Amino acid sequence: MKRRKTQKKKPGTTRSADVAVVSNKQLQALRKKIEKQTAMRWNPDSTEVQRSVIKLVLTLVELIRQLMERQAIRRMENKTMTAAETEAVGAALMEIERTVRDIGRQSDLTPEDLNLDLGALKLL
Repeated sequence: MKRRKTQKKKPGTTRSADVAVVSNKQLQALRKKIEKQTAMRWNPDSTEVQRSVIKLVLTLVELIRQLMERQAIRRMENKTMTAAETEAVGAALMEIERTVRDIGRQSDLTPEDLNLDLGALKLL
């Protein structure tokens, strides 16, 4: 007689035959993950090409802005910038951020639409 393998179940789930019951929290997390993956797909529809390009460019500009901001913070903490340089860099970074938001708004894009998650870069 063969023994059945017992599978470990994840917390918050129950197994009944081949159906897994998941918690509402797990379902919401899965929904967000799916929405994020589908949001980053490029839409070649001619009416959406311009919006897709704007979204890509703004995402790249925002990435560069955030990296520049982190570098400025490091330099400020290491005291390698004068007060005037710190003020000028801060004003420039705020102006870039404002410009990205304005252009995004004109194209009906929110900051969330830019879908910017730096992940491991947050450690830099």
